[in-house]
Amino acid sequence: MAERLGWVDASAGVAGDMLLGALLDAGVDPAVVRTAVDAVLPGAVEITYRQVTRAGLRATKADVRPLLDDPPHRTWRDIEGMLRSASLAEDVRVRALAVFGRLAEAEARVHGIAAADVHFHEVGALDSIADVVGVCAGLDSLGLDRLVVGRIALGSGTTRAAHGRLAVPVPAVLELSTGWQVSAGGEGELTTPTGMALLMTLADGNADLPAVTVERSGVGAGSRDTPGRANVTRLVIGTAQQVGGAADELLLLETNVDDLDPRLWPGVLAGLLAAGAADAWLTPILAKKGRPAHVLSVLVRPEQRDAALDLVLGRTSSLGVRIQPVARYAVPRLMVDVALAHGSIAVKVGHRNGVVLQVTPEFADVAAYARAHGRAEQEVMADALAAAVRLGYRAGAPLPEPDPPG
Repeated sequence: MAERLGWVDASAGVAGDMLLGALLDAGVDPAVVRTAVDAVLPGAVEITYRQVTRAGLRATKADVRPLLDDPPHRTWRDIEGMLRSASLAEDVRVRALAVFGRLAEAEARVHGIAAADVHFHEVGALDSIADVVGVCAGLDSLGLDRLVVGRIALGSGTTRAAHGRLAVPVPAVLELSTGWQVSAGGEGELTTPTGMALLMTLADGNADLPAVTVERSGVGAGSRDTPGRANVTRLVIGTAQQVGGAADELLLLETNVDDLDPRLWPGVLAGLLAAGAADAWLTPILAKKGRPAHVLSVLVRPEQRDAALDLVLGRTSSLGVRIQPVARYAVPRLMVDVALAHGSIAVKVGHRNGVVLQVTPEFADVAAYARAHGRAEQEVMADALAAAVRLGYRAGAPLPEPDPPG
């Protein structure tokens, strides 16, 4: 079963306007972006895009021009209210709320205040709101099954911000980077808080460019033209064969740990999964000298081995890792969007030999929908399962035929 996949090359950094430029360059209809932004900021901004060069390479520069005087600062409460009251497609609203929610959480931790009281400063300006909403609308229009991102360049040195001169990566970017593969990548601020929040919220994790049949690509330009380094973010869109129906060749990384604060384990596991591990888990054991301990096990693709080793050795007290090749059979699966009253939920359907085995709503979608509409998560999950059954997706039933194109 083929899946439609997007891959972001952020090896030169990423900002909201760079990602928006890459989407427009890849063929996203500008009217889709304009309609969504106008729903949140009616008559307040004009979005244009133009061809530029960065270090001699062609790219698309997205520009947001304010049309009205605008107060310089907004709180998370202000932006949340704007997004909730706007006439947006529900999936776009949920994604934009999630991006700004992550930004608010990061800024709150950096400044030691409640997330609801965060003043976004530059992030609250018209252009950043337009970037976030435009990117969410553009990605939604592509209908991707999955979005992944390569190693993200954050930059180095210092930059000037509302609070004065800050070290790069700035505190909010560093906070948002937890669990993600990053590097300096060059001088200056290469990744902005908005760009990092968009990637960590909308992408499934870090990975090198997967094996895909390339459908199209786009190049988005940053504001500066830096000699010797193209200041661009690239987007590759293609189709890949979904895992399932055959044995996958993976690596199993394992290590015994008996002296790590147990409160750190959830972050270690989350970081490995965010970095693209196929699975990661803990097994309690009794180690040498009768010490209680854990075996950390991580399943990765061969090309992800070094990144996983860096995470295991960097975030645990392990001094060595066992590595062995393993074969994994994964049940074929497909993703189905089921319609609810105010949007849709992705449902994962596992099947074999033409028969449905498992029907599972994606919990991230369930949680986002529940937050957005004041519903209990278990109620949203039950509604999504019921909607899937109405489409014919229920355990033990024949797998429904896909709808014909068009």
